[in-house]
Amino acid sequence: MAKKSSPSSKRQARNEAQAAALRAQEEQAARDRRNQTIIGVIVVAVVVALVAVVSVVVWRQTHPKSDPQKLDEAYAKVEAAKKPSQATDKGGFLISKNGLNKPVKGAPVVESYMDFMCPGCGALERTTGDTFAALVQSGQINLEVHPMAFMDRFSSDEYSTRTANIIVELAQKDPEHFLPMIQSLFAQDFQPEEGNYKPVTNEMIRERAISVGVPEDIAKEITDDTYEYKDWVRAISDYTPLRSELWNTTGQLKGSMSTPTVLINGKYWNRMAIPNDIDPPTAFLKAIGLDADQVGKAGVMPKVGTDQGPLYPES
Repeated sequence: MAKKSSPSSKRQARNEAQAAALRAQEEQAARDRRNQTIIGVIVVAVVVALVAVVSVVVWRQTHPKSDPQKLDEAYAKVEAAKKPSQATDKGGFLISKNGLNKPVKGAPVVESYMDFMCPGCGALERTTGDTFAALVQSGQINLEVHPMAFMDRFSSDEYSTRTANIIVELAQKDPEHFLPMIQSLFAQDFQPEEGNYKPVTNEMIRERAISVGVPEDIAKEITDDTYEYKDWVRAISDYTPLRSELWNTTGQLKGSMSTPTVLINGKYWNRMAIPNDIDPPTAFLKAIGLDADQVGKAGVMPKVGTDQGPLYPES
């Protein structure tokens, strides 16, 4: 005859059964977590791979390659277009205290690439334009301006191309008012917004030209809708971004050109590496090796000389 189990032994058996069930649940939960982790890792890996593929495609579509043949082909189109007689071989207009294309010996050459629709170009000009002008007038720098037309897609009337052509014609016909007109086009109360463009007529641009001292007959000529150098402006704007010395050296745009771009003695000035607490004029003066109280003092030349690259920020 079998023995009856005591109440205590029954409780122990129930406890052991519950513990076993709990352990089984925990082990199953652990297995589920491991499986979810593995699936998550696989999903993340797939997403990362897809992002990488897409990024490479986008990068290749938006970043020019250093292709000598492509560069030569683009430059051939520049040479085929009607060229402004005062433009340099690479599309610049050098202005100094001596006049157009008469560089001051011993002064560095500062190249400035700009699009008159570009908000960053406007910001740079509004903060640093007076400094540039003072340095030019005192013979402390030679300033080479490169008008570009990259941003026609943001306007309804080819604003970038029109203004670039107008500035080119002004350089040819009235270089004395070249820099004042650039500053006027970039003025806060005139430069159109990139994302909310409102048409700017040639008559409005003509009024700006007259307001800075351009004779009325010349102001009328450069805004008369003939666009004498339109083909050249477009060709030089296609060629210029292919020049690797103009490409961003850091950041998301590394390996491509953007505006504004500034070179000092032919070497890229990396403005993106400048701390936010340094204002543009101060940063530029540090880059060429001048103190603020030396600006406009004839004979006080920048430490950068004529062949050295930017002194600031350190590369």
